[in-house]
Amino acid sequence: MKPFVCLIPAALFALPLFAVDTPTYTNYLRQFQTPSGVVWDCSDTVDPSGSKLSALAINPGGARFDLWTIKSTPLTEYLLNTCYVGTYVPLASVSIRTEDLSSPPTPTPEQIAAGNLQAPWVARTRADRPFYVDVTVSGLLSGAADPDASKSVKLMRHVQSYGVGGTGVDIDRTLATLLTQASIATNGMQTLTYVLNSVPGADRAKVRGEERFSVFTIADIRPPTYNVPETQIASQFIQFWPVADGTITGITPGQLIRMAMPQVTFTLNDLYPNSRTYAQVYRGSPQTGVTGTVVNGSNLVISDTVPSNRVLIANNYDVAFNSVDASGNLVDSDGLWTMELLTVTPFGTDRLAYVSFTLDRTLKLNGTFTTIE
Repeated sequence: MKPFVCLIPAALFALPLFAVDTPTYTNYLRQFQTPSGVVWDCSDTVDPSGSKLSALAINPGGARFDLWTIKSTPLTEYLLNTCYVGTYVPLASVSIRTEDLSSPPTPTPEQIAAGNLQAPWVARTRADRPFYVDVTVSGLLSGAADPDASKSVKLMRHVQSYGVGGTGVDIDRTLATLLTQASIATNGMQTLTYVLNSVPGADRAKVRGEERFSVFTIADIRPPTYNVPETQIASQFIQFWPVADGTITGITPGQLIRMAMPQVTFTLNDLYPNSRTYAQVYRGSPQTGVTGTVVNGSNLVISDTVPSNRVLIANNYDVAFNSVDASGNLVDSDGLWTMELLTVTPFGTDRLAYVSFTLDRTLKLNGTFTTIE
Protein backbone atom coordinates (compact mmCIF):
# COMPACT_ATOMS: atom_id res chain seq x y z
CA MET A 1 0.00 0.00 0.00
CA LYS A 2 1.00 3.64 -0.33
CA PRO A 3 2.59 5.58 2.51
CA PHE A 4 0.20 7.35 4.84
CA VAL A 5 0.20 11.11 5.41
CA CYS A 6 0.18 11.55 9.19
CA LEU A 7 -1.14 14.81 10.71
CA ILE A 8 0.94 15.72 13.74
CA PRO A 9 -0.70 17.67 16.59
CA ALA A 10 2.32 18.07 18.86
CA ALA A 11 0.74 18.90 22.21
CA LEU A 12 3.58 20.77 23.86
CA PHE A 13 3.92 21.63 27.52
CA ALA A 14 3.27 25.23 28.57
CA LEU A 15 5.93 26.70 30.86
CA PRO A 16 5.94 29.42 33.53
CA LEU A 17 7.04 32.68 31.91
CA PHE A 18 9.34 33.47 34.81
CA ALA A 19 11.22 30.15 34.85
CA VAL A 20 14.96 30.63 35.32
CA ASP A 21 16.10 27.67 33.25
CA THR A 22 13.49 27.28 30.52
CA PRO A 23 13.61 23.70 29.17
CA THR A 24 13.35 22.90 25.49
CA TYR A 25 11.33 20.12 23.84
CA THR A 26 12.34 17.92 20.91
CA ASN A 27 9.51 15.98 19.19
CA TYR A 28 9.82 12.82 17.14
CA LEU A 29 7.49 10.29 15.49
CA ARG A 30 7.80 6.51 15.80
CA GLN A 31 6.02 4.08 13.43
CA PHE A 32 5.13 0.47 14.37
CA GLN A 33 4.23 -1.92 11.55
CA THR A 34 1.79 -4.78 12.20
CA PRO A 35 1.96 -7.69 12.17
CA SER A 36 5.69 -7.63 11.20
CA GLY A 37 6.74 -5.69 14.30
CA VAL A 38 9.09 -3.40 12.36
CA VAL A 39 9.77 -0.11 14.20
CA TRP A 40 10.92 3.02 12.38
CA ASP A 41 11.77 6.44 13.85
CA CYS A 42 11.26 9.48 11.67
CA SER A 43 14.72 10.86 10.86
CA ASP A 44 13.57 14.49 11.21
CA THR A 45 12.30 16.20 14.33
CA VAL A 46 8.63 17.12 14.39
CA ASP A 47 7.32 20.69 14.37
CA PRO A 48 4.53 21.73 16.79
CA SER A 49 2.02 21.29 13.92
CA GLY A 50 1.99 20.09 10.33
CA SER A 51 2.13 16.76 8.50
CA LYS A 52 4.70 14.15 7.45
CA LEU A 53 4.70 11.22 5.07
CA SER A 54 4.91 7.88 6.87
CA ALA A 55 8.35 6.29 6.70
CA LEU A 56 6.96 2.88 5.66
CA ALA A 57 4.02 1.81 3.51
CA ILE A 58 0.82 0.86 5.39
CA ASN A 59 0.10 -2.85 4.93
CA PRO A 60 -3.30 -4.52 5.47
CA GLY A 61 -2.29 -5.18 9.08
CA GLY A 62 -2.09 -1.45 9.76
CA ALA A 63 0.44 0.69 11.61
CA ARG A 64 0.63 2.69 14.83
CA PHE A 65 2.20 6.15 15.09
CA ASP A 66 3.48 7.43 18.47
CA LEU A 67 4.29 11.10 18.96
CA TRP A 68 6.98 11.65 21.62
CA THR A 69 8.66 14.72 23.08
CA ILE A 70 11.95 14.91 25.00
CA LYS A 71 12.23 17.55 27.73
CA SER A 72 15.75 18.92 28.16
CA THR A 73 15.69 19.79 31.88
CA PRO A 74 15.30 17.46 33.63
CA LEU A 75 15.84 14.99 30.78
CA THR A 76 12.43 13.31 30.48
CA GLU A 77 10.52 11.61 27.65
CA TYR A 78 6.73 11.93 27.29
CA LEU A 79 4.29 10.13 24.99
CA LEU A 80 1.99 12.88 23.69
CA ASN A 81 -0.33 11.09 21.31
CA THR A 82 -1.01 7.81 19.56
CA CYS A 83 -2.65 7.14 16.20
CA TYR A 84 -3.40 3.73 14.66
CA VAL A 85 -4.19 3.31 10.96
CA GLY A 86 -5.85 0.23 9.52
CA THR A 87 -8.77 -1.06 7.47
CA TYR A 88 -11.27 -1.67 10.28
CA VAL A 89 -9.74 0.37 13.09
CA PRO A 90 -12.15 2.51 15.19
CA LEU A 91 -11.12 5.91 16.56
CA ALA A 92 -10.82 6.80 20.23
CA SER A 93 -9.69 9.64 22.49
CA VAL A 94 -9.14 9.96 26.23
CA SER A 95 -9.36 13.32 28.02
CA ILE A 96 -8.80 13.81 31.76
CA ARG A 97 -10.29 16.73 33.71
CA THR A 98 -9.37 18.01 37.20
CA GLU A 99 -10.00 21.07 39.36
CA ASP A 100 -6.52 22.32 38.52
CA LEU A 101 -7.21 24.42 35.44
CA SER A 102 -3.49 25.02 34.89
CA SER A 103 -3.39 21.46 33.54
CA PRO A 104 -6.33 21.35 31.09
CA PRO A 105 -7.22 18.08 29.40
CA THR A 106 -5.63 16.89 26.21
CA PRO A 107 -7.47 18.24 23.12
CA THR A 108 -10.01 15.95 21.51
CA PRO A 109 -9.78 15.06 17.79
CA GLU A 110 -12.48 17.69 17.15
CA GLN A 111 -10.43 20.38 18.92
CA ILE A 112 -7.32 19.35 17.03
CA ALA A 113 -9.19 19.63 13.73
CA ALA A 114 -10.27 23.12 14.76
CA GLY A 115 -6.67 24.12 15.43
CA ASN A 116 -6.74 23.91 19.25
CA LEU A 117 -3.44 22.15 19.81
CA GLN A 118 -2.48 23.42 23.24
CA ALA A 119 -2.20 20.89 26.07
CA PRO A 120 -0.21 22.52 28.89
CA TRP A 121 1.54 19.95 31.07
CA VAL A 122 0.11 16.60 32.07
CA ALA A 123 -3.25 16.49 33.85
CA ARG A 124 -2.69 16.60 37.61
CA THR A 125 -4.53 16.97 40.90
CA ARG A 126 -4.00 16.58 44.63
CA ALA A 127 -4.16 13.20 46.32
CA ASP A 128 -7.42 14.02 48.11
CA ARG A 129 -9.34 15.42 45.11
CA PRO A 130 -11.65 13.83 42.46
CA PHE A 131 -10.99 13.63 38.73
CA TYR A 132 -12.95 12.83 35.57
CA VAL A 133 -12.09 10.79 32.48
CA ASP A 134 -13.91 11.34 29.16
CA VAL A 135 -13.59 8.41 26.75
CA THR A 136 -14.85 8.96 23.20
CA VAL A 137 -15.12 6.14 20.64
CA SER A 138 -16.22 6.40 17.01
CA GLY A 139 -16.14 4.19 13.94
CA LEU A 140 -17.39 0.99 15.64
CA LEU A 141 -19.34 -1.28 13.29
CA SER A 142 -22.21 -3.63 14.11
CA GLY A 143 -22.98 -5.55 10.93
CA ALA A 144 -23.19 -9.33 10.93
CA ALA A 145 -20.42 -9.54 8.33
CA ASP A 146 -18.11 -7.06 10.08
CA PRO A 147 -15.05 -8.52 11.80
CA ASP A 148 -15.08 -8.74 15.60
CA ALA A 149 -12.16 -6.32 15.82
CA SER A 150 -14.37 -3.57 14.35
CA LYS A 151 -17.22 -4.00 16.88
CA SER A 152 -15.62 -3.11 20.23
CA VAL A 153 -12.55 -1.74 21.96
CA LYS A 154 -11.00 -2.36 25.36
CA LEU A 155 -10.52 0.33 28.05
CA MET A 156 -7.69 -0.38 30.51
CA ARG A 157 -6.81 1.48 33.73
CA HIS A 158 -3.27 1.20 35.12
CA VAL A 159 -1.84 2.67 38.34
CA GLN A 160 1.73 3.27 39.47
CA SER A 161 3.33 4.82 42.55
CA TYR A 162 6.32 7.17 42.34
CA GLY A 163 7.46 6.16 45.83
CA VAL A 164 8.47 8.45 48.70
CA GLY A 165 9.64 11.78 47.27
CA GLY A 166 9.32 10.51 43.69
CA THR A 167 8.43 12.74 40.73
CA GLY A 168 7.91 10.20 37.95
CA VAL A 169 11.17 11.04 36.16
CA ASP A 170 12.63 7.94 34.44
CA ILE A 171 9.73 5.80 35.64
CA ASP A 172 9.30 2.44 33.88
CA ARG A 173 5.62 2.44 32.93
CA THR A 174 5.72 -1.21 31.88
CA LEU A 175 5.70 -1.96 35.63
CA ALA A 176 2.32 -0.29 36.20
CA THR A 177 -0.41 -2.40 37.78
CA LEU A 178 -3.58 -3.13 35.79
CA LEU A 179 -6.57 -2.12 37.93
CA THR A 180 -9.53 -2.69 35.62
CA GLN A 181 -10.42 -3.40 32.02
CA ALA A 182 -13.77 -3.08 30.29
CA SER A 183 -15.23 -3.52 26.82
CA ILE A 184 -16.81 -0.59 24.94
CA ALA A 185 -19.14 -1.62 22.10
CA THR A 186 -20.98 1.67 21.40
CA ASN A 187 -19.92 4.88 19.74
CA GLY A 188 -20.02 8.16 21.65
CA MET A 189 -18.57 9.66 24.82
CA GLN A 190 -18.83 8.37 28.35
CA THR A 191 -17.52 10.09 31.48
CA LEU A 192 -15.95 8.16 34.33
CA THR A 193 -15.93 9.87 37.74
CA TYR A 194 -13.39 8.98 40.43
CA VAL A 195 -13.74 10.39 43.92
CA LEU A 196 -10.15 9.46 44.81
CA ASN A 197 -7.15 7.94 43.09
CA SER A 198 -5.96 4.37 43.58
CA VAL A 199 -2.21 4.99 43.89
CA PRO A 200 -0.97 2.57 46.60
CA GLY A 201 0.17 4.02 49.93
CA ALA A 202 -0.68 3.75 53.62
CA ASP A 203 -1.07 7.53 54.08
CA ARG A 204 -3.64 8.44 51.43
CA ALA A 205 -2.91 12.17 51.78
CA LYS A 206 0.75 11.64 50.89
CA VAL A 207 0.66 9.33 47.87
CA ARG A 208 2.58 10.28 44.71
CA GLY A 209 1.96 8.56 41.44
CA GLU A 210 -0.17 8.31 38.33
CA GLU A 211 -3.04 6.52 36.68
CA ARG A 212 -3.15 5.76 32.96
CA PHE A 213 -6.30 5.21 30.88
CA SER A 214 -5.76 3.46 27.54
CA VAL A 215 -8.00 2.27 24.73
CA PHE A 216 -6.94 -0.83 22.78
CA THR A 217 -8.33 -2.50 19.69
CA ILE A 218 -9.39 -6.13 19.71
CA ALA A 219 -6.92 -8.53 18.09
CA ASP A 220 -7.77 -9.19 14.41
CA ILE A 221 -6.58 -12.67 13.52
CA ARG A 222 -7.89 -13.64 10.06
CA PRO A 223 -5.32 -15.63 8.10
CA PRO A 224 -3.72 -15.23 5.75
CA THR A 225 -4.09 -11.42 5.36
CA TYR A 226 -4.69 -10.24 8.94
CA ASN A 227 -2.63 -11.11 11.97
CA VAL A 228 -2.94 -7.96 14.04
CA PRO A 229 -2.58 -8.11 17.85
CA GLU A 230 -4.52 -5.76 20.11
CA THR A 231 -3.14 -2.26 19.60
CA GLN A 232 -3.30 0.92 21.65
CA ILE A 233 -5.25 3.68 19.88
CA ALA A 234 -5.53 6.27 22.69
CA SER A 235 -3.93 6.86 26.07
CA GLN A 236 -3.62 9.61 28.69
CA PHE A 237 -2.36 9.70 32.25
CA ILE A 238 -2.90 11.88 35.30
CA GLN A 239 -0.44 12.66 38.10
CA PHE A 240 -1.35 12.84 41.80
CA TRP A 241 0.61 14.96 44.27
CA PRO A 242 0.48 14.85 48.10
CA VAL A 243 -1.34 17.20 50.43
CA ALA A 244 1.00 19.86 51.87
CA ASP A 245 1.89 20.16 55.55
CA GLY A 246 3.90 22.67 57.56
CA THR A 247 5.10 23.76 60.99
CA ILE A 248 5.83 27.03 62.83
CA THR A 249 8.78 27.11 65.23
CA GLY A 250 10.22 29.96 67.24
CA ILE A 251 7.02 30.77 69.14
CA THR A 252 5.38 28.34 71.55
CA PRO A 253 1.62 28.21 72.26
CA GLY A 254 0.65 30.68 74.98
CA GLN A 255 4.06 32.36 75.00
CA LEU A 256 4.29 35.86 76.49
CA ILE A 257 6.24 38.20 74.20
CA ARG A 258 7.30 41.51 75.66
CA MET A 259 9.32 43.59 73.18
CA ALA A 260 11.02 42.31 70.00
CA MET A 261 9.33 39.47 68.13
CA PRO A 262 11.42 36.28 68.04
CA GLN A 263 12.77 34.77 64.83
CA VAL A 264 10.23 32.37 63.34
CA THR A 265 10.90 29.41 61.03
CA PHE A 266 8.27 28.03 58.64
CA THR A 267 8.93 24.47 57.45
CA LEU A 268 6.85 23.58 54.37
CA ASN A 269 6.50 20.11 52.86
CA ASP A 270 4.91 18.96 49.59
CA LEU A 271 3.70 22.36 48.42
CA TYR A 272 1.39 21.85 45.44
CA PRO A 273 3.01 22.75 42.06
CA ASN A 274 0.46 25.55 41.59
CA SER A 275 0.17 27.30 44.96
CA ARG A 276 0.78 30.39 47.09
CA THR A 277 1.82 29.93 50.71
CA TYR A 278 2.17 32.62 53.38
CA ALA A 279 1.91 33.33 57.11
CA GLN A 280 -0.39 35.94 58.61
CA VAL A 281 -1.15 37.36 62.07
CA TYR A 282 -4.38 38.71 63.53
CA ARG A 283 -5.82 39.68 66.91
CA GLY A 284 -7.62 37.02 68.90
CA SER A 285 -7.85 33.24 69.04
CA PRO A 286 -7.56 30.96 65.97
CA GLN A 287 -10.37 31.45 63.45
CA THR A 288 -11.06 30.35 59.87
CA GLY A 289 -11.60 32.75 57.02
CA VAL A 290 -9.86 35.68 58.74
CA THR A 291 -7.78 38.10 56.66
CA GLY A 292 -4.77 39.17 58.69
CA THR A 293 -1.46 40.91 58.05
CA VAL A 294 1.06 38.93 56.00
CA VAL A 295 4.34 38.26 57.82
CA ASN A 296 7.33 39.71 56.01
CA GLY A 297 9.48 37.02 54.42
CA SER A 298 6.76 34.36 54.39
CA ASN A 299 5.11 34.88 51.00
CA LEU A 300 6.00 32.07 48.57
CA VAL A 301 4.56 31.38 45.10
CA ILE A 302 5.17 27.98 43.47
CA SER A 303 4.62 27.44 39.73
CA ASP A 304 6.22 24.15 38.81
CA THR A 305 5.49 20.64 37.57
CA VAL A 306 6.33 18.80 40.84
CA PRO A 307 5.77 19.50 44.57
CA SER A 308 8.28 21.57 46.55
CA ASN A 309 9.73 21.66 50.07
CA ARG A 310 10.86 24.96 51.57
CA VAL A 311 12.19 26.42 54.83
CA LEU A 312 11.49 30.16 55.34
CA ILE A 313 12.86 32.34 58.15
CA ALA A 314 11.08 35.52 59.22
CA ASN A 315 12.87 38.34 61.06
CA ASN A 316 11.97 41.95 61.75
CA TYR A 317 8.23 41.51 61.19
CA ASP A 318 7.14 43.68 64.13
CA VAL A 319 5.39 46.00 61.69
CA ALA A 320 2.71 43.31 61.29
CA PHE A 321 1.47 44.20 64.80
CA ASN A 322 1.25 47.94 64.23
CA SER A 323 -1.99 49.49 62.98
CA VAL A 324 -3.64 52.89 63.07
CA ASP A 325 -7.22 53.95 63.58
CA ALA A 326 -9.31 56.26 61.40
CA SER A 327 -7.67 59.32 63.00
CA GLY A 328 -4.17 58.05 62.29
CA ASN A 329 -3.41 57.14 65.92
CA LEU A 330 -1.39 54.01 66.67
CA VAL A 331 -3.61 51.24 67.99
CA ASP A 332 -2.55 49.36 71.11
CA SER A 333 -1.23 45.96 69.99
CA ASP A 334 -1.20 44.25 73.40
CA GLY A 335 -3.30 41.14 73.83
CA LEU A 336 -3.88 37.71 72.33
CA TRP A 337 -2.61 37.14 68.78
CA THR A 338 -2.63 34.22 66.35
CA MET A 339 -0.08 33.41 63.66
CA GLU A 340 -1.15 30.90 61.03
CA LEU A 341 0.45 29.33 57.96
CA LEU A 342 -1.84 29.14 54.90
CA THR A 343 -1.52 27.60 51.44
CA VAL A 344 -3.77 28.55 48.52
CA THR A 345 -4.23 26.03 45.70
CA PRO A 346 -6.80 25.43 42.93
CA PHE A 347 -8.71 23.45 45.56
CA GLY A 348 -9.08 26.27 48.10
CA THR A 349 -7.22 27.64 51.12
CA ASP A 350 -5.83 25.27 53.76
CA ARG A 351 -4.30 26.08 57.13
CA LEU A 352 -1.08 24.14 57.62
CA ALA A 353 -0.22 25.30 61.16
CA TYR A 354 -1.04 27.97 63.74
CA VAL A 355 0.12 29.23 67.13
CA SER A 356 -1.44 31.73 69.58
CA PHE A 357 0.56 33.94 71.93
CA THR A 358 0.19 37.02 74.11
CA LEU A 359 1.85 40.31 73.23
CA ASP A 360 2.51 42.75 76.09
CA ARG A 361 4.60 45.78 75.17
CA THR A 362 3.30 48.15 77.82
CA LEU A 363 6.16 49.60 79.85
CA LYS A 364 5.28 49.77 83.54
CA LEU A 365 7.36 51.76 86.08
CA ASN A 366 7.13 51.16 89.79
CA GLY A 367 8.42 53.91 92.15
CA THR A 368 7.67 56.38 94.99
CA PHE A 369 7.69 60.15 95.24
CA THR A 370 8.75 61.86 98.47
CA THR A 371 9.54 65.43 99.58
CA ILE A 372 11.59 66.90 102.40
CA GLU A 373 9.84 69.59 104.41
